[in-house]
Amino acid sequence: MTIIPYSINRKEVWDQFIAQSKNGTFLFQRNFMDYHADRFFDCSLMIYDGISPDDEYKESSLTTKDLVAVFPANWVEKEHCVYSHQGLTYGGLVVLPEVTELEVMRILQNVMLYYMDYMQARKLVYKPIPYIYCPYPCAEDLYALFRAGAQLNRRLVSTVVSIHNQLRMRTLRVRQSKKAIDHGFYIDRMAEGDMESLKEYWALLTDVLMTHHQARPVHSLDEIALLMSRFPREIKIYLVRKDQRIVAGIVIFETKQVAHVQYIAAGDEGREYGALDLLFRHLINERYRHLEFIDLGTSNEQGGQVLNHGLIFQKEGFGGRAVCYDTYNVLLDRDTILRMTDEKVTAPEEKIKYLDLKQINNSFEPELSDEVTRVVRGGWYLLGKENERFSRHFSAYVGTKCCVPVANGLEALTIILLAYKHLLGWQDGDEIIVPSNTYIATILAVTNAGLTPVLCEPHLSDYLIDSNLIEDCITERSRAILPVHLYGRVCDMDSICEIARKHNLRVVEDAAQAHGARYHGRAAGALGDAAGFSFYPGKNLGALGDAGCVTTDDEELAAIVRSIANYGSREKYVNEYKGLNSRMDEVQAAVLCVKLKRLDEDNHRRREIAMLYDTGIQNPLITKPQPTKDPDENVFHVYPVRCPKRDVLKDYLSQQGIETIIHYPIPPHKQKAYQEWNGQKFPISERIHQEILSLPISPLLTDNQIQRIIDAVNSFTIDL
Repeated sequence: MTIIPYSINRKEVWDQFIAQSKNGTFLFQRNFMDYHADRFFDCSLMIYDGISPDDEYKESSLTTKDLVAVFPANWVEKEHCVYSHQGLTYGGLVVLPEVTELEVMRILQNVMLYYMDYMQARKLVYKPIPYIYCPYPCAEDLYALFRAGAQLNRRLVSTVVSIHNQLRMRTLRVRQSKKAIDHGFYIDRMAEGDMESLKEYWALLTDVLMTHHQARPVHSLDEIALLMSRFPREIKIYLVRKDQRIVAGIVIFETKQVAHVQYIAAGDEGREYGALDLLFRHLINERYRHLEFIDLGTSNEQGGQVLNHGLIFQKEGFGGRAVCYDTYNVLLDRDTILRMTDEKVTAPEEKIKYLDLKQINNSFEPELSDEVTRVVRGGWYLLGKENERFSRHFSAYVGTKCCVPVANGLEALTIILLAYKHLLGWQDGDEIIVPSNTYIATILAVTNAGLTPVLCEPHLSDYLIDSNLIEDCITERSRAILPVHLYGRVCDMDSICEIARKHNLRVVEDAAQAHGARYHGRAAGALGDAAGFSFYPGKNLGALGDAGCVTTDDEELAAIVRSIANYGSREKYVNEYKGLNSRMDEVQAAVLCVKLKRLDEDNHRRREIAMLYDTGIQNPLITKPQPTKDPDENVFHVYPVRCPKRDVLKDYLSQQGIETIIHYPIPPHKQKAYQEWNGQKFPISERIHQEILSLPISPLLTDNQIQRIIDAVNSFTIDL
């Protein structure tokens, strides 16, 4: 059995399954569930049998084949609780018609284990689907809940009329119906799109609820209008009028077998002359003869704890009988859940990806897709308001006067260096000091700007440029130091800036891996004269494609950077410099604005994971990263360990289902692109590149996954 979280690209498959399921209704279709997605965090699941997770993650294989159930659910982080499903009349496991009691138990068992292992859930609040909504008895999930130790938390009682097995309608109700006709009342179904009638009825409904029940409709006028536009065949409003005036009405949600009364309202005149009696008699005897049940709804006073006897009496007068809408609490205890079946079941040991970008982006839904849609529909895609908004927010976050969005991190650094050539008169061949173990993009930026990289060895302890060796690299042609905050850790910027001042050099930060890192209270990107950022999707702050930016307090430098990035132009068709086409598009800017709001929270989680690794990994073959004095100095874009048999360790962890990455296997001076350096020796860099391995450190990793990684690393042995 494979469990996969629902995402927006699975919408069509989800809805297809609901249509063919045993107990699904339009209330479980995504158009209905998603209309209130801004209120709840969707954590719905899709349960497959006979496939692997990797197969299903391939977009081409998204079908209902092997899909055996879906589980609509919401997540409340502060409660560590899963709800099935907030905002709905009922919720619960949706299954195929041929499902068995044992299969439901196995499915729910695996669902609960999934929430425990991947979301650290402690409780499940479950709202079973009443039997009237299913053509077969639908108690399988109740038995599974019983086996899981569920406790009844809440019981709402509704009144249901069985169309084909009616109890006798009371004479009083018949008389009231005739009274309504004699008074001139008539029934009218509200036409699709009739907003005037909808507004009039909603005003009546709101007034009745406030006056008699001290409550308001669950849906706003705009929400019910939206739902009716999405489901014109399923959501109906029947009105009772006199002389065109609305005196009563009900909202009906029509499902396969049941007409569910969502709202009932009658004004003073309607109540006096039996408007609802006329309406219900018509619905029962004529309108819904083809269905199995009419569900007249629950009494909601004080959360259903107090029965409205008048309402119950009226409903029973139409031949109604009680049906319960129950809510159960399941305290998620692993031992209890594992004993639900006689089978030996353990939580699935799925592969732990190094970084699951799909999962990360899904965690920003639906806001992420809403923002992308808004920008696409807005019709402006470059150099617009989204770029301005991101520049404003990110410069405030970093603490610099200027932020210039560009196409990617490589070009951010390249353009800074080109701008300094214009601003300060640097010449081709002038030298820029860079660490010898950096990612090659840092060095490409220097050579792309027509300048000469001078490689400086790092510390073996923290993998950052060794400030004690920088002065040995300085010559009369040196123009700048380009420190790289590698792996998310800030360099020794006090020493670097002091050296730069002493030798009249500029300091250009490569902050591509250090979004949110702080040094003595100041953010990376505001520690030198200028900085380049990358927003590659895998970064701590990642776009949905390539993107980057330049930050600086130097407004003149920022103006030149902005011009060079736009074909060397400040004014359209007027080109001052031999520029580039390096612009962040509006979609990426909007995406980054969404993700920036959660950056500090995600970085905090990365630090928590790093601390667990620091304390948990106790293998003498593994060298862990040296801790910083101030935790804010490292945002752990990467958690790098070293091992003398790095490749063997990587293969071993892969066999344990743990994906790792090497950052980076080949040092820059050994790359074919810089073959003129291939004969040079940088022994510290070479050792780092031979031994380094990055463990997973996604902020969405669970504590159980982290412990699994720690246990696997600690179990690694080899004879050196």
